[in-house]
Amino acid sequence: MSTYVYGITRSSHPGLPKGTCGIGDPPRPVRVLTTGGLTALVSDAPEELRPKRRDLLAHQNVLAAAGADGPVLPMRFGGVSPDDDTVLAVLGERQDHYLERLDALDNKVEYNVKAAHDQDAVLHQVLTDDPDLRALSEANRAAGGGTYEQKIALGERVAAAVKQREARDAVLVQEALQGEAVDIRPGPESSGWLTNISFLVDRDAADGFVAACEALAKHHGHLQLHLNGPLPPYSFVE
Repeated sequence: MSTYVYGITRSSHPGLPKGTCGIGDPPRPVRVLTTGGLTALVSDAPEELRPKRRDLLAHQNVLAAAGADGPVLPMRFGGVSPDDDTVLAVLGERQDHYLERLDALDNKVEYNVKAAHDQDAVLHQVLTDDPDLRALSEANRAAGGGTYEQKIALGERVAAAVKQREARDAVLVQEALQGEAVDIRPGPESSGWLTNISFLVDRDAADGFVAACEALAKHHGHLQLHLNGPLPPYSFVE
């Protein structure tokens, strides 16, 4: 049977409470595979593995329980190995790398921050910052909206100004928060967000990071921030 891998810890990790279960229907018991200085948290893999909400939550709950007692290198959902022997072989081959990563991530958590513009607020700001663009907008309004060509020209200039603002605000978000983190990783681009960044934060400094996010949102009302965390440090594990 295939082996499902949740994460990797040091062999000295106290382990999970007896009876901890993970993915599957019924949920599979979580067990440990240990070799050298490393332990993998695993269970038997279901024959059909799909990203159902129940299994996604079970995967995250196993990692959260393990992370409460020491650093864990989290696998993303869906990490399946052919069998236990294959998992043990990988642990042995990459032991030095995994131990280095466990040291680097000790007492660390991940926060993901996505930012978007409040469209009404950013349009107001764009027109406020550019007198020529504001004059053009007011002229069109005075002319009953302007001609088709004038509307197109205004729309193109506004869109370009908003695009420039997105680039500036992406830098603003990173610079405002990176001082509260020990490392950062850019996330994949996604529609609707002007930036997507993951921050590695000392667990003891988590309140300060959250406070910095709240201050950023308060002082820049045209920004909409989405904060997710604390999470296992998925983005900081190769």
